[in-house]
Amino acid sequence: MTPETAPEPAPGVEELEAQQRRLVFRRFTYDDAWELGSLLVRLARERQAPIAIDIHRAGQQLFHAALPGSTPDNDAWIARKRRVVERYGSASYLVGARFRAKGTTFEESSRLDPDVYAAHGGSFPITVEGVGVVGAVTVSGLPQVQDHRLVVEALERFLERSPDR
Repeated sequence: MTPETAPEPAPGVEELEAQQRRLVFRRFTYDDAWELGSLLVRLARERQAPIAIDIHRAGQQLFHAALPGSTPDNDAWIARKRRVVERYGSASYLVGARFRAKGTTFEESSRLDPDVYAAHGGSFPITVEGVGVVGAVTVSGLPQVQDHRLVVEALERFLERSPDR
């Protein structure tokens, strides 16, 4: 592999925690869910990414899209990753990274059913300032680091262009 094609190193716990502290909304409405989901669709189409996208708030699905190449299995992964965010209040990739940093894995040490929970990258908490975690934005279809990075990129772009959010 040449330096140009070598994959970026996976983010560490500190970087993941910094992302979570930084990517906070002032509010999160139905329209925000539509705009964020639509942004993810645009980014995925530009990259021909075969993903499914889901945004949940307070137990309600506010946005879902399945792009060409995605499968029903992606929806199952979305549900499993989203449940990790809902249970731990942290990005699914961060939860897995915390277990790995302790020299174990989520599957070995969480005591949770792996058919119900997956601490793999791609689900990120929707955190509202002064409120806390109110939902999750999740993608599935790429390797887990790429799923995570796509969600983070979309959140960064969304919050940059909408500073009142």
